[in-house]
Amino acid sequence: MRHFGHIAPEVRQRLFFQEPCEFDADSPARLLAAALGATLYSPATRPHLADDIVKQAGRGVVSMVLCLEDSIGDEDVPAAEENLVRQFTELAARPDTELPLLFVRVRVPEQIPDLVRRMGPAVRLLSGFVMPKFTEERGMPFLEALSDAETASGHRLFGMPVLESPELLYRESRVETLEGISRAVDKYRDRVLALRLGVTDFCSSYGLRRASDMTAYDVQIVANVIGDVVNMLGRADGTGFTVTGPVWEYFRVQERMFKPQLRRSPFLEGQAEELREALIEHAMDGLLREIALDQANGLMGKTCIHPSHVLPVHALSVVSHEEFCDAQDILRPERGGGGVLRSAYTNKMNEVKPHRAWAERTMLRAEIFGVAREDVGFVELLAAGIPG
Repeated sequence: MRHFGHIAPEVRQRLFFQEPCEFDADSPARLLAAALGATLYSPATRPHLADDIVKQAGRGVVSMVLCLEDSIGDEDVPAAEENLVRQFTELAARPDTELPLLFVRVRVPEQIPDLVRRMGPAVRLLSGFVMPKFTEERGMPFLEALSDAETASGHRLFGMPVLESPELLYRESRVETLEGISRAVDKYRDRVLALRLGVTDFCSSYGLRRASDMTAYDVQIVANVIGDVVNMLGRADGTGFTVTGPVWEYFRVQERMFKPQLRRSPFLEGQAEELREALIEHAMDGLLREIALDQANGLMGKTCIHPSHVLPVHALSVVSHEEFCDAQDILRPERGGGGVLRSAYTNKMNEVKPHRAWAERTMLRAEIFGVAREDVGFVELLAAGIPG
């Protein structure tokens, strides 16, 4: 699979200076963590889940989470598990079908070995499990169960802990909770693909819900937690993990209080004013702003609950030609001693040593999501990716 693989090759050639690379479920963990992109959640109760997965893969989705937790009722769990096993078996009978990376969000650790056993040979389609309300105390049994299930099945499995517990939110317990989470995930570093932020649960602890014209970063309690999570668990010194962006809850707006947040000029230049209006109507201007803030705050990828959110996440993940030129210049071997240089676009200073970690991260994103041509922006990428 590859990002923007659902777009015709000739269109990709027109859009990309460097096209996104191909990868699969057996690719190195560092690559897969960056490649998750917009991870689409779906309740495991859906009766035609196998068909839904195939359809979303054809629309550019590269990672999905099939949920046995908050998205379904307590009484529906046994039926959802049966459906999940049945749908995986059905998918395994379609050997030539391209599938996204598939994860299952469980409720309790015991579900992990049980589901792996029940899936049988179809477990080869499973990339891992999402672990809710993760702390050191609650999370270690999940990671231990994952390790045991991997050994028993002989199939590589990853964990994605969700950081969403009140202990993480409350100021008096946050540092201690983060230190515990750090110990847990570091012990199983090879098995932890990414850390996911559960911002909806954070807001719930205070009876809050952000509006469609506000981002997670406008809710100060949430913004503070995100900053602390990245500070302790997302460092670029080799000790950190990929931390993914929070879910965006909206996909249509009936009425808004504030002005739309999308500038008109990029859409006029791209002759895409109708696209701008559609994005505003479906609350995508807030989503686009939050994606940009995710990236500015060290997050990569995003949890999504609606298919329409996937393309904006991927379009804004593509590396611009200007970013690529800067990163290339910073990482040139002859620049190993440091120094300062003017950017190729002559509009900024590139300081080699301080900007090196950014450049390395940018080149990884360029490998996964591609590099846009000099005259191509996110508007063109959005327009090209929308199904005709």
